[in-house]
Amino acid sequence: VEKIKKPKKRSTTIFGYPLSIFFIVVNEFCERFSYYGMRAVLVLYFKYFLKWDEDFATTIYHTFVALCYLTPILGAIVADSWLGKFKTIVYLSIVYAVGQVVMAVSAIQDITDANKDGTPDNMTLHVALSMVGLLLIALGTGGIKPCVAAFGGDQFEDHQEKQRSTFFSIFYLSINAGSLISTLITPILRAQTCGIHIQQECYPLAFGVPAALMVVALIVFIVGSPMYIRNPPQGNIIVKVCKCIGFAVKNRFRHRSSQYPKREHWMDWAEEKYDKLLIAQVKMALKVLFLYIPLPMFWALFDQQGSRWTFQATTMNGNFATSLSSHQTVNPILILILVPIMDTLIYPLISKCFNFTPLRRITVGMFLAALAFVAAALLQIQIDKTLPDFPSSTEGQVKFINMVNRDLQIQADNQTISLKAFGANEDYLTFNNQFTLVLEPGQQYNVKLDNGTRNTMAIIQGSNWTSVLNSFVYNLIFSVFELSFCRVLNGFGSVLNVTVRDKVFNFTSNMSEYLSVSHGKAEFMIKDDRGSSCIYTQELGFGSSYTLIIPSTFTFGEMCSENIKAVMDMEPNTVHMAWQIIQYFLMTSGEVVFSVTGLEFSYSQAPSNMKSVLQAGWLLTVAVGNIIVLIVAEAATLKDQWAEYILFASLLVLVCIIFAIMAYFYTYTDPTKIEAQFGEMEPEEKEKRKSFDMPRKGSAESHKEDRRSSDSSSDDECTKQTKI
Repeated sequence: VEKIKKPKKRSTTIFGYPLSIFFIVVNEFCERFSYYGMRAVLVLYFKYFLKWDEDFATTIYHTFVALCYLTPILGAIVADSWLGKFKTIVYLSIVYAVGQVVMAVSAIQDITDANKDGTPDNMTLHVALSMVGLLLIALGTGGIKPCVAAFGGDQFEDHQEKQRSTFFSIFYLSINAGSLISTLITPILRAQTCGIHIQQECYPLAFGVPAALMVVALIVFIVGSPMYIRNPPQGNIIVKVCKCIGFAVKNRFRHRSSQYPKREHWMDWAEEKYDKLLIAQVKMALKVLFLYIPLPMFWALFDQQGSRWTFQATTMNGNFATSLSSHQTVNPILILILVPIMDTLIYPLISKCFNFTPLRRITVGMFLAALAFVAAALLQIQIDKTLPDFPSSTEGQVKFINMVNRDLQIQADNQTISLKAFGANEDYLTFNNQFTLVLEPGQQYNVKLDNGTRNTMAIIQGSNWTSVLNSFVYNLIFSVFELSFCRVLNGFGSVLNVTVRDKVFNFTSNMSEYLSVSHGKAEFMIKDDRGSSCIYTQELGFGSSYTLIIPSTFTFGEMCSENIKAVMDMEPNTVHMAWQIIQYFLMTSGEVVFSVTGLEFSYSQAPSNMKSVLQAGWLLTVAVGNIIVLIVAEAATLKDQWAEYILFASLLVLVCIIFAIMAYFYTYTDPTKIEAQFGEMEPEEKEKRKSFDMPRKGSAESHKEDRRSSDSSSDDECTKQTKI
């Protein structure tokens, strides 16, 4: 008795959409909240908690992001070959949640703070926990990434193609809604104070809330399990595909002589061992993967929003709307606006003029990203005009501060400099690495500067009018959230305690270290050991830097603040950060037509047993893009940042042209019809594969083979469609 095929399970629908996709979309929202929320403060955690320098922190950050987009290949293999998409998502989500919990635990300084000073005593343990947590997160988020979108597509039936297309847009909206909310909330959670012994920035809370959201995502997904359509895995398809490709290459090489007749496609050399259905599926997959080759260049530009564009923002005036206080939120906000506009207005209007195919959309998306970097370059040129003229690698710059209670005239490398009492020269002066400084006749010093540094030199009068020269190197340090820096020069003659916004200045001799302070009005509290206090107020602009001078004439009292003088080391940024919205708008527009379309295209052109594999291949382009950024960042020799932006834009335009040519020759296929047609032919092909003898040109078998090939080409349109 012939086995009757079980009909496909029909899902409950609402407004034409399967009810099951509600759980999938909510799951994706929570998971993206968890991932982007953790990532929003990850670099700050590296720098301020683990005490890593910015270069190393940036390297580990981009390596982690690249790893998150490399592991989808593993998840796709497991889903399509063994566990199926549902079980793969559940199991790896558990790994994901454990990783987030480990990250939250690694940020608790009290677990190794034996002396209760607020600093971990065993930093190696915290680093180890962090790395274990990040590896688990990379495995979890990468492993489920290709499965969730493809599993959502599986919930639709053949007649719901329009609804499935809309689902991918809604799916992408959920991604960016989670990203937007998390990048707004997580930095606020980080700014809270917590700790058993000493209250500090609360990284455990900033990582703990994303961990909780990941647990919620897992629960929501499991709750919807009775409604899901689950397509069973169809064997180890990756191994089959690799063996099929390997056999075709080996067989073609073995019969490379001209005496053997040519075949229409190089994969046809696998027909002696593998059925035509699998060969056709491999052809379809290779066609799509071939188109993926140029795509990493888009992500190389896109991911610089979190690095190069962030550093560009630190040189700008960021005092605009509170809701946009973190530039990280601009991208998801624009996506939430643009996705429905594109689907309901832009695409229908363009479709009335010409066929706006998925590959044409992807091409347009790449071109818009290139335009975004052109806009970034033009903005950078305007920013460079407002930035200070920093010293070259063979020079140094100096600002002199007069801490003597009278005006001075000093000689520095044959330059005469006039300094008022408790004042400083307005601009930094450039000198060779070594120069002679003359304070007054008989008071001469040889000064040596480090290459390419800015220095502050305070002239302090000793008890016997023996002038003492103190040199303090000023290093440019930028932070995403705190964009002003202050320090204090104590000429009062006794120890003072100076704080600003609960931060304490640590003094080395008379000069304190720089402290990062949020922009706006800052109140400096000055106290002595007898309890006397004074409040000094200073307005801080984005990117500004000040040295507060407390002179020897300073006295506590109602008018104490008038004795304090502020010397501007770095002027506030003048170019408004709102100008970045232009490049963000172009980049986000490119992302919407590029990424959403890519998800849909990968699913629609994938064979039934390779959908997760092609989803993973799409995500792999993101990983390669991050690697490109790391390579270019290490190898770049361009002096000007705007030139680097133009270089990236030019490379993407070149890649865009290549992709447009590749897309022009691409033939869209219907995998379902092709598989059905080849499925009917499968019994006839089994006899053919019994013999491995290759017919030679001129032989009877060769003529028969030619006739069979001719008949097949006239009847089998699908073979033409699968030709690359």
